[in-house]
Amino acid sequence: MLRLTKKADYGLMALKYLAEQGDAVARSAKDIAEAYHIPPPLLAKILQTLAKAGLLVSHAGTNGGYALARPATEISAFEVIRAIDGPLFITSCITIHGTCDLAGHCTIKEPLRKVNDSIKALLSAIRLSDLAEMGEGAGDEGAAVGGGLVSILS
Repeated sequence: MLRLTKKADYGLMALKYLAEQGDAVARSAKDIAEAYHIPPPLLAKILQTLAKAGLLVSHAGTNGGYALARPATEISAFEVIRAIDGPLFITSCITIHGTCDLAGHCTIKEPLRKVNDSIKALLSAIRLSDLAEMGEGAGDEGAAVGGGLVSILS
């Protein structure tokens, strides 16, 4: 079964929260952490990673915080997951570096590549705005956005 890491799940939850707040509103890491019961230090690191990837902008100061760098309709779940976890590969034979030890004898590499490409396409088609529409509201007892994505993939 394909599973998102906890960090990717938290990242999607945080961006979903920001998408629900409106494009121009900056929210603190503390506000987001409290809304979803996410450990604040971990969320702060995740938000910094997403800012470095260009998915968030950070605003300093007393009314500072994080806001989406682009509209929620233009940010995909795949971008978020890739920014946090790196490239998405469902098997170790499908890598950036190319081949594995069984490259000449493997009969499943091509079918698995197609599965990997299909998952990538599906996650690329899911936008933050879609996640915001799927949710039942911020702070919904820590409801996992990633769990919803996994059920879509099932």
